[in-house]
Amino acid sequence: MDLSDVASAANPDIDDAQALMRGAARLLWQMGYSAIPEFILPDGRRADLAALGRKGEITIVEVKSGIADFRADNKWENYAGYCERLYFAVSQRFPHDLIPEHAGLIIADGFGGAVVRESPVLALAPARRKALTLRFARAAADRLMRVEE
Repeated sequence: MDLSDVASAANPDIDDAQALMRGAARLLWQMGYSAIPEFILPDGRRADLAALGRKGEITIVEVKSGIADFRADNKWENYAGYCERLYFAVSQRFPHDLIPEHAGLIIADGFGGAVVRESPVLALAPARRKALTLRFARAAADRLMRVEE
């Protein structure tokens, strides 16, 4: 990957968020999850990636393209109530020590990723899991229908 694809001379610390998201989604798929980007949670916040595992477990991945993005956006602090695992996906050059210990860490690029720190397992009430699973299924089906239109 050419650095000019992910950074500019004016802001060399910005990575391509779309590439990071694609790499994290590919990793999730390899781990047995089905992921969709820009998943709208019941509180109106939008998770960068939401994933549903084979046993119905829900994972959210927050993609951070740079330090400024990380510091300016704290909506992820409320994601714990909507998933069993929470990860940050960042590039190799992102300072990993900025990622909170109560979240997992994925290092990604446009082609894939790796979990370098597992997320703690969070409690999710069964009724909320069911509601989120239905929301996830409807969002995925609606997107597929729009593609076919």
